[in-house]
Amino acid sequence: MREGGWFLAPIWVIGGAAWWWWRWRKGREKEEERREKKIPKGSKGWPLIGETLDFIACGFSSRPVRFMDRRRDLYGKVFQTHLLGKAIAVSTDAEVNRAVLTSDGFVPSYPRSVAELLGKDSILQAEGALHRRVHGVIGGFLKSASAKAAVAAELEHCVLKSLSQWPQKGLVFVQDETKEVCMSCRKNIYLFMFWAITGAESDVTFVPFWITFPVLVKVLMGMGPGEDLDYLKDQFQEFVAGLICLPIKLPGTRLSRSLKAKEGVQRTINKIVQAKVQDGQYVMARDVVDVLINESITNKLTEMPTSLISSILAELMLPGEHSVPMMMTLAVKYLTDKPLALEKLREENLTLRRKKVNAGEPYTWSDYMSLNFTHHVINEALRMANIVNGVWRKAIKDIEIKGYLIPKDWSVLASFSSVHFDEQNYPDPYEFNPGRWEKGVCGSKFTPFGGGQRLCPGQDISRLEICIFLHHLVTRYSWVAEEDEIVSFPIVKMKKKMPIRVSPISF
Repeated sequence: MREGGWFLAPIWVIGGAAWWWWRWRKGREKEEERREKKIPKGSKGWPLIGETLDFIACGFSSRPVRFMDRRRDLYGKVFQTHLLGKAIAVSTDAEVNRAVLTSDGFVPSYPRSVAELLGKDSILQAEGALHRRVHGVIGGFLKSASAKAAVAAELEHCVLKSLSQWPQKGLVFVQDETKEVCMSCRKNIYLFMFWAITGAESDVTFVPFWITFPVLVKVLMGMGPGEDLDYLKDQFQEFVAGLICLPIKLPGTRLSRSLKAKEGVQRTINKIVQAKVQDGQYVMARDVVDVLINESITNKLTEMPTSLISSILAELMLPGEHSVPMMMTLAVKYLTDKPLALEKLREENLTLRRKKVNAGEPYTWSDYMSLNFTHHVINEALRMANIVNGVWRKAIKDIEIKGYLIPKDWSVLASFSSVHFDEQNYPDPYEFNPGRWEKGVCGSKFTPFGGGQRLCPGQDISRLEICIFLHHLVTRYSWVAEEDEIVSFPIVKMKKKMPIRVSPISF
């Protein structure tokens, strides 16, 4: 038997292998079970459309975060769903959102409608050295004291010129008028930024004048009046209208029409960019196109193709077109509905105005930043408005946050609006209450400008614009508003454009 014992060897080998396979299989099953428990729960809804229809329906209601609230109550603060053609995990948790914004394990990943309309060269979706360089170029120009002083003076000039015309207009539509204010302000701010980038800061002289879309395009691309400008304006408005829509490209759909408009915008911009490219030679910067071309020439690490330059130009038009003007409009709406807050705001700003008038001094950046209650009003308006209601990211590896596992390649929507309307973060969240900000700001629970490396580089100037607008509005005028309501989808706006009648007041 001993001599023939070697016949048992294969049995021992097979038996041992089977035992180890069984152990490995059980271990894997336990690991998968533990993994499944950590993956966000939820429902993906109907085939293809997922839960998009419910999402849109809630968006049109008076409480658009109701979609998130329902699922948070069912599945927890992080849940999975299917929206706008994309399966995603949604976070309504402030700490998880902060991790998504700051972690290198997440990269931009937007709904198909946004991704297709902005294109692969969009700076919104850019990563690495290119994103850091463009972000730095756009955001770095306001670091010097001279820059802040010049920008504050220009903003004030544009606001005063606009407001002076309101009493004579009878019925004023605030949503339209504030858009004109912001376009005018941004014209010279853009000019200053581009001169500052090229090192000519000391030579900057602002030449204020009244503009709308045509002059903004003149500053960005050097385009003057004519058929091309008229065509670009029409196509740009059609393009923006489809940024949030169902990802269906059938003829006649919203996305199809916007994609066609985008082609028109790109053709027009590309024609201008191509005409300005002079065999790779550095040129004197007269507009944004020149600055970006020069940046591409002098910094080979972040060389910019003409398609990227065109995308940057299109995206630079968006803030003046919607975000800040809408915040000004909503601030007027919220203050109209809360007369006690309006009175307190007026008292604080009248105190500053009397001080400046009696001393015969011009306003400074610091003066506007010293208006504590005014900034409480701005914070509260930002919290309630949620112009940017969230950001979309994709996990490039398995990431565990606060007990939740976000698997590799999963998309994540970090919902800012859900955090801003969470009663655990803000008692009576649907109540406009600037006084709640007297205790300070909790960074992770207040993210109107995003966060991390993609924190909006224009947040300071946006706050300043709103502050200057409110200061001169409430210290020089009173108003009576007609009934109006806020629409939150597909973009935040007023249903009737916020009509008011304005009268001068003495101080």
